[in-house]
Amino acid sequence: MYQPIFYDGKLFGWTSAICHEPDLGGSGLGSFDPGAKDVFSESLPTPPIKVVRDYVLQRDVADAWTRRSRVPMLVGLDLRAKIGANTVGRNRLLAVIEQYGADTVKAVMKRMMNDAEGRLRTKLTSLPDGTWKATGYQDQASTGDRGLHKITVAMTKQDDHLTFDFTGTDPQTGVINCTYAGMRGGVMLALLPILAGDIPWSAGGLMRCFELVSEAGTINNATFPAAVSRGPIGPAWLTGNLIAECLAQMLDQDIELGKNVQASCCGTWDTAVVAGLDERGEQPVPFLNIMMEPMAGGYGARPVADGMDTGGLFCIPMGRIPDTEMTEFLYPLLTLWRREEPDSGGPGRMRGGVSASLAVTPYGSSVPMGLVFASAGKAVAQNGGLAGGLPGNTGLEILARDSAIGDLIKAGKLPANLDELGGTQEIGACYAESYLAPGEVLFMHWQGGGGYGDPLRRDPASVAADVVNGKVTTDGALVNYGVVVDGESVDEAATAATRDEMLAQRRDRSTIPASQDARVDLSAARRVDDNLAQLTIGDAKVIACAHCGRILGDTKSGHLSLAHYEGPSSEAGPQVTSAPGEYVDADVVFRQQCCPGCFTAVYSGIVPADHPDHVGELTSLLPAAPTV
Repeated sequence: MYQPIFYDGKLFGWTSAICHEPDLGGSGLGSFDPGAKDVFSESLPTPPIKVVRDYVLQRDVADAWTRRSRVPMLVGLDLRAKIGANTVGRNRLLAVIEQYGADTVKAVMKRMMNDAEGRLRTKLTSLPDGTWKATGYQDQASTGDRGLHKITVAMTKQDDHLTFDFTGTDPQTGVINCTYAGMRGGVMLALLPILAGDIPWSAGGLMRCFELVSEAGTINNATFPAAVSRGPIGPAWLTGNLIAECLAQMLDQDIELGKNVQASCCGTWDTAVVAGLDERGEQPVPFLNIMMEPMAGGYGARPVADGMDTGGLFCIPMGRIPDTEMTEFLYPLLTLWRREEPDSGGPGRMRGGVSASLAVTPYGSSVPMGLVFASAGKAVAQNGGLAGGLPGNTGLEILARDSAIGDLIKAGKLPANLDELGGTQEIGACYAESYLAPGEVLFMHWQGGGGYGDPLRRDPASVAADVVNGKVTTDGALVNYGVVVDGESVDEAATAATRDEMLAQRRDRSTIPASQDARVDLSAARRVDDNLAQLTIGDAKVIACAHCGRILGDTKSGHLSLAHYEGPSSEAGPQVTSAPGEYVDADVVFRQQCCPGCFTAVYSGIVPADHPDHVGELTSLLPAAPTV
């Protein structure tokens, strides 16, 4: 919703207001049609149209807008709220203009953009030049699809300018598309908090500091008439995750700015739309609810801190989850549990924040409810770690059919887990239309944050504290961290022996390069990240292990020589809650690359077997050659 601001008969500027609507029509509940072939299966495309003339709401236009929706009263309230918000913005800006004059206000606006641009360029100049790469995936593209769909980016920093090159991204398909604006928004999603957290967010100035290179007709630069209902929380969000990964690799080389580095948060939004008939009142009424609990995602870990547990979403500061009692008041749904789940945070020297799960059942409706699933991160991790840290948990939705929930409620009992429900458990696809009938249970387990650093280098006392606080299970402490927890304390001797065994296991299972075991003095080295250091020897720049000093590569070889292992994704640890084969046909693996000297993990990920080896590309770690 936009509103022009005129002063002295001249257009001075615009105000705007935007919000997520629960439903604006289309063939799918909540305007999500997981089987959409194009945009015409989604909410009706609407050109710019005046809904207010001479400060009066045009009711025929408003009715045409709201009547397309399954919940017209809610959409009508939102419409009026956005008009009101724009009017408040216009009135306040006009008051400022009256106080200071139009020329002064416009000059301050331009100065704010220039200041933001100048401060960001100064920060970029202080960082090393180079190119960093990242590649991510969307599990499935629509109902019935079993493919993986790739977004890849190369971020080049030269002097005070950034270039984000998305060449090589897969063609648009299914419902997992966003337009150029979504791609640019995804870039800003990461750039604002990570690189401009201490700069006023004047987007017009900050965007002067980078350029986008992209092929039209791809999943994050889709062209009409591609379906785009999953755009904001699919490819646009993944774009932000990949940009954050590139920025992290660049900033990690700076002692002070490296504190802003953060692994991916939950990585995406697990969408579930439930709609049906509420029969609790005198007359049955339709309802539609988008489950908002996945707002409680786990934050990614940082080099200096664990990720926040159920802290929210990286791109939605101050986000909130619904009040359970209010959800049960508004909709015919009974919440069986909503709780944090241990082991869901990505293991690392710094642990990713844990996520949570939810279980609900129909209560107050005698007919099946419609259900739409739209998500990613169930086969390939969306919440990757950094510097050897592991991803957080993979997402999982389950429908418990033919459950015993009715009998349990009659007996005055609430189940604590899915096993107590009995019946059959149907795994929810990434994209699907389904139903939730009385006597059945919907279980959702969304994703935690990625870890930072090798989990075998985490302080054992911190692992024990996580076990005591319910963030990590005893088994998770042993499998992921090599820490033996006895009650509330650490068995130090057993922990040391276990970690030695795990390092030996990494050595025995890995393909080890035949490079010479040469070591260097690290006293003059410059940090690259938690595990890598850079120094100059003769006319070559050398990358060495920051722990044992083994030389891993130089500018002459052009790549890092790392021990390499690939195995089933389940080997990443108990945080892997879903099997890739349930969702996609591609071979998905747990890939780990280690220093061949001390076997510290340099990279850990759940990726397709043909995932490019960005870690091994030395050019992404070393500053770019100066331009002649």
